[in-house]
Amino acid sequence: MDIRFVTRGVELKDDLKDYMESKMSKLERFFNRIIDGQVVMSFGRGLFTVEITSNANGVIMRGQSSAPDMRKAFDQGLKNLERQIKRHNAYLKDRAQLKTHDVSFELPVLEGELPIPPEEEIVKVKRFPLRPMSAKEATMQMDLLGHEFYLFKNAESGGVNVVYKRKDGGYGLLEPTE
Repeated sequence: MDIRFVTRGVELKDDLKDYMESKMSKLERFFNRIIDGQVVMSFGRGLFTVEITSNANGVIMRGQSSAPDMRKAFDQGLKNLERQIKRHNAYLKDRAQLKTHDVSFELPVLEGELPIPPEEEIVKVKRFPLRPMSAKEATMQMDLLGHEFYLFKNAESGGVNVVYKRKDGGYGLLEPTE
C-alpha cells in the first residue's frame, strides 16, 4: 500500500512516521484491496488533528480524530477507519445490508420563501472523479465518508445526481431536469 503523509504546521519525526506506516500496513489484514492511503496532520487550538484517508478499490474511506498528542490522534483516527473498513467488508460479504437502509426518493416540500443569505465567497474548491453507481451504492459511500450528501453519476440514467440524509431519517435523491 502506498502511503502519503501531509503535514500542515507540524513536524513529523521519523520514528512516528515509521509507527504510522506500520499501523497503516496492518489495515490490509481487514481488507486486502486497499490501494493507497493518505495521512494529513495539522495543529490548531492546542490539538493535533489527524485525518486518514484510504482508497479501497475505488471506495474512499476516512477516519479523523483530534487529541493533545499526535500519536493518540492517529490511533483514534485509525480506529475510526478500521471500523469503516470492517463495515464495508461486511457489506461486500452480505449485500442484503442495503435493504436495511430506508431509502426515500421524495424531495422535501418547502413552506414559504427562504430568506436570501448574504453573499459569501468560495474558500475551497474540491475536484473528484464521478464514478457511475446506483443510488444505493451512493448512500453507502456517503455513510462511509460520514457526509450529509454525496454527488455521483447515476449508472441507470447517466445523469449527475445527489443523495442526502433527511432530517426525519432515511435518504433523498436529487435528479436534475432540463
